[in-house]
Amino acid sequence: MAGSSWRRTLGRLVDVVVQEGSRSLRRSSRTRRRPGDRSPSLPEWAAPGSAPPARAPLPPAAPPRRIHLATDYTGPLELDYAPRADGRPDPGEVVWTWVPFDEGDGRGKDRPVLVVGRDGDALLGLMLTSKDHDRDVSDEARHGRHWVDVGSGGWDRQGRPSEVRIDRVLRIDPDDVRREGAVLGRDRFDQVAVEVRRLRG
Repeated sequence: MAGSSWRRTLGRLVDVVVQEGSRSLRRSSRTRRRPGDRSPSLPEWAAPGSAPPARAPLPPAAPPRRIHLATDYTGPLELDYAPRADGRPDPGEVVWTWVPFDEGDGRGKDRPVLVVGRDGDALLGLMLTSKDHDRDVSDEARHGRHWVDVGSGGWDRQGRPSEVRIDRVLRIDPDDVRREGAVLGRDRFDQVAVEVRRLRG
């Protein structure tokens, strides 16, 4: 009797599983998509034969700022001292600009430069450094580099004394001046001018 009751219970369970499986298959067949139907999860343009919407054009990129690199100047030099509080670089002022290294390999750095004259619309200047060359004057001279002490000024935030290199004159586009540093005192400018004239003969 116990075995017969167990078999009847198992049979009912199998019938229930088969019936539920049949109902599930019928529901699935009723909801099956017909060929050509679009998936509701896809955007409108993803239907067969449709093209994606055109993207809005990107705004035109601003043209890159043209930089006129400072170049070495070997022409005639008329030294001038005419600083003005007009927001523009003038002779007698120390300004910051990008100065190429002597090697001419495209490298360089931002440096303070003493403006000493003009060549047309361009500025003529002498680079400054806070490095002390007093101990290697002879060695520097052998390499054609000559320096004059100009003391400290507002161009150096740390207040370090500076030297100006008088053998290398730079031709600078005024638009490439980063900022004005300070005005060099007239007496110190005149000392630089004397040494420049002596070196240039």
